[in-house]
Amino acid sequence: MLDTLRRIVQEVNNAPDIRSALDLMAQRVRDAMGTEVCSIYLRDNNEERYMLMASEGLKREAVGRVSLGTSEGLVGQVGQREEPINLEDAFSHPKFHYLAETGEDPFHAFLGVPVMHHGEVLGVLVVQQRDARRFDQSEEAFLVTISAQLSAVIAHAHASGVLFDQLDTKDLPSIHDGQPGSTGAAIGIGVLLFPETDLSAVPDRDATDISGEIALLDEALVRVRQEIRDLAERAKKSLGPEEQALFDVYLRMLDRQALPAEVVARIREGQWAQGALRTVVDAHVHNFEMMDDPYLRERAADVRDLGRRVLGQLQSRNRRRIEFPKACILMGEDISAPMLMEMPEENIAGIVTTRGSRNSHMAIVARAMGIPTVVGAQNLPLKKLDGKELIVDGFRGRVIANASAELKAQFEDIIAEEKHLLAGLEKLRDEPAETEDGQRITLQVNTGLMTDIVRSIERGAEGVGLYRTEIPFMVRDRFPSEEEQRLIYREQLSAFAPHGVTMRTLDVGGDKPLSYFPIEEDNPFLGWRGIRLTLDHPEIFIVQVRAMLKAAEGLNNLRIMLPMITTVIEAEEAQHLIHRAWLEVREEGVDVEMPPVGVMIEVPASVYQARALAQRVEFLSVGTNDLTQYLLAVDRNNRQVSELYNSCHPAVLHALLHVVEQAHEEGKPVSVCGEMAGDPSTALILMAMGFDSLSMNASNLLRVKAAVRQVNMTFLRRLLNEVLAMDNGEVIASYLDLQLTKVGLGDLVRHRKPA
Repeated sequence: MLDTLRRIVQEVNNAPDIRSALDLMAQRVRDAMGTEVCSIYLRDNNEERYMLMASEGLKREAVGRVSLGTSEGLVGQVGQREEPINLEDAFSHPKFHYLAETGEDPFHAFLGVPVMHHGEVLGVLVVQQRDARRFDQSEEAFLVTISAQLSAVIAHAHASGVLFDQLDTKDLPSIHDGQPGSTGAAIGIGVLLFPETDLSAVPDRDATDISGEIALLDEALVRVRQEIRDLAERAKKSLGPEEQALFDVYLRMLDRQALPAEVVARIREGQWAQGALRTVVDAHVHNFEMMDDPYLRERAADVRDLGRRVLGQLQSRNRRRIEFPKACILMGEDISAPMLMEMPEENIAGIVTTRGSRNSHMAIVARAMGIPTVVGAQNLPLKKLDGKELIVDGFRGRVIANASAELKAQFEDIIAEEKHLLAGLEKLRDEPAETEDGQRITLQVNTGLMTDIVRSIERGAEGVGLYRTEIPFMVRDRFPSEEEQRLIYREQLSAFAPHGVTMRTLDVGGDKPLSYFPIEEDNPFLGWRGIRLTLDHPEIFIVQVRAMLKAAEGLNNLRIMLPMITTVIEAEEAQHLIHRAWLEVREEGVDVEMPPVGVMIEVPASVYQARALAQRVEFLSVGTNDLTQYLLAVDRNNRQVSELYNSCHPAVLHALLHVVEQAHEEGKPVSVCGEMAGDPSTALILMAMGFDSLSMNASNLLRVKAAVRQVNMTFLRRLLNEVLAMDNGEVIASYLDLQLTKVGLGDLVRHRKPA
């Protein structure tokens, strides 16, 4: 049965469209279980009904036309109970609802299981049989298993808005959920970034010149045929006649009357050459992969390879010149920080990716640039949205296509309000972050790119609380030299002098890999990362520290911070190496003071050793992103559990308070450099706890400053005591927003939502 299950899942996943996938699902499940009927009812949330979307055994004309209310019939009962219903005689059940249009009169036995995805009922999978009998446990278990395996396919179709096209809902907005990567809202035209030779990433696009597209295809085919002949000639020296025959197969497949003829037919239907090629190759690959003969199944790889070769030639002669409209929404499976920096910033209104998390480097850069961003929108149909108008809702992590005029107007109002608010905050640039009753806090910035410098200074940053030194490492194809690092660090230090610049030593591993230093681990977040890696490679660590020290000569505003500290011994070993590097550069004639050294508190072990660590270093800084992840055992990059990631969780708040108290008992300053510092509502709670400084993205600095200047410490301490007594993170977050809105900070702290 396991082989059958794998085969069904593979076939459905390879189906060319959702309609075919549903039909295949119904057909294969009916055959596998030896029943007479298999039907798929999917929930249409707009109509609050279950629509019959596929069936093998019921009348074909009922598909797409027959429906049941969400509480109607046995299908509705399965959905409401969210568990299987297995009946010997469905007609005798009080919830049975007869649908004459389906022709289900003869079928007595009934087994229905819910199709669930992320806790939501998407539909119901039903099998029926004439004989009055209960399906046995193995049959029920199989149907539950197949439903769970295939739920992602249906979830994708739900999110893509293609399920109910035939029900006249095409004009309704399609909303695609992801995660907020950078707050804000934007309206613009989608521009898809895709790899040059990745067939699966080629978007749908209409051909503007049919003859021109066919000519481009013919040119590409000529070059690929010559490429294959050249390979065949070279292969004569090392391959026998049997292996050489493979090249003849390739050439026959490239014959104008073979695969290319189908591509030309698609072009004549109106597709551009690349899209037509993708469609034809995908169809042939799917057919080969479904064959029983192992030899024929392997031919799928040949077709895929040929497709890539032709695409490469098409792209080389018809290389896409990306045009960026005045307000464009960059889209891609994954967009790297370097890719983002290559784009015309003035044209980018928003960013959307189907992979990644709010803590990816691209999202960090987007926040620094103030670009509304949604990440991890897994079900977004990228190829369908290229060139279409989109709304990016970075407050709630949503992408909206085909928005109604009313919905678009609501977002236009939100965007206008945001611009007005930010313009009003500019006057606070040179004002102190001081409460109404005179309590002051230092506001610093998190940086990593040269572009961060200007934005940070423009917003009145009082230094750098976190400089991510790994970014210069990540944008290269090798470790940067000591001199290359010195020049980069010098620019940061001199730009912010005399304010301090806290440089975190190399923090890679986990979700920050280096392409030239791969680390293969089953669980990288609990593996070789941060200080663990650099202590094992002192040659990397010492070169970096030497570069920092040399860069600080004459400025003496350097502070060094150690990431991922879990033991006192790690801090002491790192301090020993830093002191050694300092002595070395002093001997070389560099006149620089020994900089303050601090540690990051970002794992539970360091929370409970905060006092011992504070006794050995000059300062502590809490990285709330990782600390929240490790305290709650939630991978912040995993959409399955991302809703559980909540920095207002009581455990996180109590851990933060503990760190502050322990550090201050030793007379050491303590700061926050995670995302909590840049959210005005949590920033105020951190201030109430007693943190000495907060470090955030430059785009959030003026918001936080404005919030600080409109409250007093009596109010904040009372608010802190109230939330510390609560036991639910969601309630705490809502309560903070409510109380701060009551005192006039609603525009600064509220996550904006259209009506």
